Amino acid sequence: MDLRRLLEKMMDTGASDLHLKTGTRPILRVDGVLGPTDDPPLNSKDLDAICDQVLTPKQKEQYLREREIDFAFGVPGLARFRANFFYQRGTAAMAVRHVPLGVPAIEDLNLPPIVEQLSSRARGLILVTGTVGSGKSTTLASMIDCINRSEARNVITVEDPIEFLHRDEKSIINQREVGLDTGTYLSALKHILRQDPDVILLGEIRDQETMSIALMAADTGHLVLSTLHTIDAPQTVNRILSFYPPHQHAEIRFLLASTLQAVISQRLIQRAEGKGRVPAVEVMLNTAAIGDYLMSPEKTLMIKSAIQEGAQQYGMQTFDQSLMSLFTQGLITYDAAMQNASNPSELDLRMRGISSSSDTTWSAFEGQTKEEEEEEGAGKTLSQEPPDVPKGITKY
Repeated sequence: MDLRRLLEKMMDTGASDLHLKTGTRPILRVDGVLGPTDDPPLNSKDLDAICDQVLTPKQKEQYLREREIDFAFGVPGLARFRANFFYQRGTAAMAVRHVPLGVPAIEDLNLPPIVEQLSSRARGLILVTGTVGSGKSTTLASMIDCINRSEARNVITVEDPIEFLHRDEKSIINQREVGLDTGTYLSALKHILRQDPDVILLGEIRDQETMSIALMAADTGHLVLSTLHTIDAPQTVNRILSFYPPHQHAEIRFLLASTLQAVISQRLIQRAEGKGRVPAVEVMLNTAAIGDYLMSPEKTLMIKSAIQEGAQQYGMQTFDQSLMSLFTQGLITYDAAMQNASNPSELDLRMRGISSSSDTTWSAFEGQTKEEEEEEGAGKTLSQEPPDVPKGITKY
């Protein structure tokens, strides 16, 4: 079985993932959509041959013992890949993800400008969240690259496995891979503060011990970057609290209010032209108001409105504001925006131009300022409705 040929096909089609299992044709995920290739179905010998091609003897021993393994590998002249080999119904299966050789710049990813500003923070905890495949690792790699190009800092990463490779520029970057450079994820974190770090990247916060180390490192003056599988800022706060017993929640809320710098949440949306995806991004910054909401269980749900209201002053944005901006720029369709909106009804009204004249929190995302809207609408009466507004709905 020629794995390289499949990986080349993956690259040629722009696929993010390749799925292989016994009895099925190889399947590619292109722009978030799964589809089979024209290759014949694989048998168990094909899968075993692929394992022999990419696994070291030590990795294969672990795979056979534990029946699954995470690792990364590079193909000369092609790219790097992250892979998970596992068993299903007694036979081998695998998922392979493409990792670009170069680290994309923040501006090339269509991320908000505030993300680059966050990269220069001296201390605190920054979390990038989202579902699997939402681009969290790419965003973190871009932030590390931004630090590397602009500041002299000691950056230490703990990853399982290493995905993006960084070369030292202004910074020193030490990338540690679980199973290769350190025994376990937790053992690496227990010693990391003695390695003189300025910036610590944790591939993923998985449990209470990892979360505690991240909070402690941020509280002692380090910049800590990591990921969580949550969909927005309020859920991120609740997920962090879920790691701890109830009697510790007040202490953790205090630590979050004093150390959390930002939560960046992402969703990848299909581009309007049909090829490629673009991120819709929610950004929460720990302002004085949000710090107060983090401290109080009764006020946590108010974080969402604080993000929306802090758009102009602080550069924050909700998912729906981000979707509005992408739609206004012609990057996504109306249907895609509605499918991914947190509040589809409100976003629909916004897209139709129906909003309170006193609400300026969306101005930066609607393609024109309120003043421009007023000038454009000068001379019109309130009873003159745009043609796309349903009968009975009037601007106010």
